[in-house]
Amino acid sequence: MQSIDADHAVALIGRLEAIPRILEVVAHTTGMGFTAVARVTDRSWTACAVYDRMDFGLKPGDELDLGTTICNEIREHQRPVVFGRASEHPYFSGHPTPKMYGFESYVSIPIILSDGSFFGTLCAIDPAPAKLDDPNILKTFELFTTLIAAQFEAELRRHRAEAALLDAQETAKLREQFVAVLGHDLGNPLQSIIVCAEHLSSTLVSDSDLRLTRHILATCRRIGELTHNVLDFARGRLGEGIAVQPEVSDELAVSLEHVVSEVRSIYPDRRIELTISLRHPVLCDRQRVAQLLCNLLSNALVHGIADAPVKVSLSSDASAFEVAVENACAPIAPETLGRLFQPFTRGTFAEPRPGLGLGLFISSEIAKAHGGTLMATSDPLATRFVFRLQHGASVHHAC
Repeated sequence: MQSIDADHAVALIGRLEAIPRILEVVAHTTGMGFTAVARVTDRSWTACAVYDRMDFGLKPGDELDLGTTICNEIREHQRPVVFGRASEHPYFSGHPTPKMYGFESYVSIPIILSDGSFFGTLCAIDPAPAKLDDPNILKTFELFTTLIAAQFEAELRRHRAEAALLDAQETAKLREQFVAVLGHDLGNPLQSIIVCAEHLSSTLVSDSDLRLTRHILATCRRIGELTHNVLDFARGRLGEGIAVQPEVSDELAVSLEHVVSEVRSIYPDRRIELTISLRHPVLCDRQRVAQLLCNLLSNALVHGIADAPVKVSLSSDASAFEVAVENACAPIAPETLGRLFQPFTRGTFAEPRPGLGLGLFISSEIAKAHGGTLMATSDPLATRFVFRLQHGASVHHAC
């Protein structure tokens, strides 16, 4: 409770419509001229709400010297203090506070929150004596403090919920800005570099210059791949999932062959064996399927044995369309296999591997958006990823 400072407490108490009525009822019930709800800590006494018909002079937000108040003692022992004649009281007749503030009658009841923490007091004072020995007066005060504590905590929860909503809205705004930066501010310069590098590669004749230019192109494409994965993660994981635009296209095989050709240019020393048998039309988003294949193929080349081929199979028949990528590598442990499609999942390797750990997650999301499945199996002979799409599967269409 100490995290609620005095200003915050004053603001929250000020929102509670019942408080002014409670203070007025307390004043008229006891005949006392000044009543207040005070926030009392080990450092300060602050009036949060007041009802003043005797011109005591305190307003909400005003403070008293903590050491001069009886409320400070109540904070320590957390028991009510009630007396109708300070001048005749065996203890308070010699206490400095009644003389300092000029009151004869006094009531102060601790306000305890549901977690047992001490908030402050409901108090009343008057310069004249008051008959306060009726036990119903104390019960009434205690009921009021229970009500004040309950309303204050409800208002505090509402305030925190509003703050959390504002934080969520700010996070959503930052996310949109993040997506915009990735999609435009980073994507456009990257595409310009690729165009320039492609132009250079068509004019250069030196083998060393060509190698450097191809390296630039491969690096840019790798950056583009990572950028697209992060962009899809931001839109998918933090938004409404990856949407697709399915169509039956004669260009599907060409698009997927182009993916394999591009990846071969990035990994010229690796062997990729491609088998295509598309005997049945496929309803899919071919760009997203191409992205899925690129992610699976890149993953296989990064984690597979360097001198073993990576096998890619693209097939469709009357029942389903399949994309399968297989590579030779050490078998993946079952516990790792079960979380491969979680974002930012990376295996444990002796040497650092490239990537953010998003490729397989994005591929899995693309499969789900098509109404298909992406499965992984691993044994001592090979690790195999298979995207399977039944014809007629329910697809998450793009807006």
